[in-house]
Amino acid sequence: MNDASSVHNRPDVFSPATIGPARLRNRIIKSATFEGRTPRGRITDELIEFHTEYARGGVGMTTVAYLATSPEGRTDRHCFHWGLPDDGGLRALTDAVHREGAAVSAQIGHAGAVANSRSTGRTALSPSRFVAPQAVAPTKACTTDDIARITSDHARAARGALETGFDAIEVHFGHNYLVSEFLSPRLNRRRDGYGGTLANRARFAREIGRAIRDEVGDRIGIIVKLNMDDGVRGGFWLDEAVQVARWIEEDGSADALEMTVGSSLLNPIYLFKGEAPVDEFARSQPPAIRAGMKLVGRRMFKEYPYTDAYMYDAARQIREAVSLPMILLGGIVDRASMDLAMAGGFEFVAMGRGLLREPDLPRRLRADPAGRSLCVHCNRCMATIYSGSRCVLREGGPPTTCR
Repeated sequence: MNDASSVHNRPDVFSPATIGPARLRNRIIKSATFEGRTPRGRITDELIEFHTEYARGGVGMTTVAYLATSPEGRTDRHCFHWGLPDDGGLRALTDAVHREGAAVSAQIGHAGAVANSRSTGRTALSPSRFVAPQAVAPTKACTTDDIARITSDHARAARGALETGFDAIEVHFGHNYLVSEFLSPRLNRRRDGYGGTLANRARFAREIGRAIRDEVGDRIGIIVKLNMDDGVRGGFWLDEAVQVARWIEEDGSADALEMTVGSSLLNPIYLFKGEAPVDEFARSQPPAIRAGMKLVGRRMFKEYPYTDAYMYDAARQIREAVSLPMILLGGIVDRASMDLAMAGGFEFVAMGRGLLREPDLPRRLRADPAGRSLCVHCNRCMATIYSGSRCVLREGGPPTTCR
């Protein structure tokens, strides 16, 4: 394991690297940020251009979010899921990114109680029954048949990504999406083999990981995105994340780990840090949810101070526990934060808001190592995810006519 104090053996962030069979021209990854460019689940030219722009801007790999494994696992009715025909759209997307010299990853997963059942027309699933805040409607506790089907759906999604030209998949085990809900002692109150002890709560994640590996082998890179901290009292926490990461490594079900934090259900700003744009987010919602946001928005959207590389210290504890390649996410805004990650034993960095602000940021930082992202962490981009994710401060941004 690399020592964080040593700079002599650290790789250059702009040097090539691999994730399983996926070859990246550098170690900068555009993280998954929901695009809002798949109306009624269609792959659009706007979505293709969204990711092609990051490829032109110099990333090693861009991540397409969020490609649901199952119909009820969509966040809303406009989300793509792997049971839909895509009429060649995904292949057009991967081809376009490849022409610009970058690799491309597909984020796959099941939204669980994060799904808006009023939009999808399907009851949201969760490990135990509760009222989901997005639709203000009760969820359905997963049966063992649901668990088996969703596990198979993940394998099908991985195969679909392989067949449409993706270089890697990112399997979403974070943010209190379904698998993350199973990991959470607060949200998982089951009394069967999928609840109670950490080994039981992690069983679903491990079964999905093994099913994906059995389906695609080593023909596509497999990244697991795993929570370290839900950011809510009684939730999944770092000590449990260390053990789950070790189990994933033992199972051989991942080629890399990307650690994250926060709950899209209960504490979304905990992931992002910075300002909480409650008013802007409320205006982006349907009237019924907008009214609820005025009542509870300040309690759900709490503000947390932003610092560069803010997940570094926690992720280092995972880094010390496993040998898998790791991707550092959170507050990667300049060469200093990238170099810190490389010196600390991380093989890759992932950037989200900084690239929304400046898609060509990697090229700029390569030319000017003293440069820094223009992102001010206002988080007003969060309120644009349903109309086409974008930085509201960026002039000449991508089109937002998909919905």
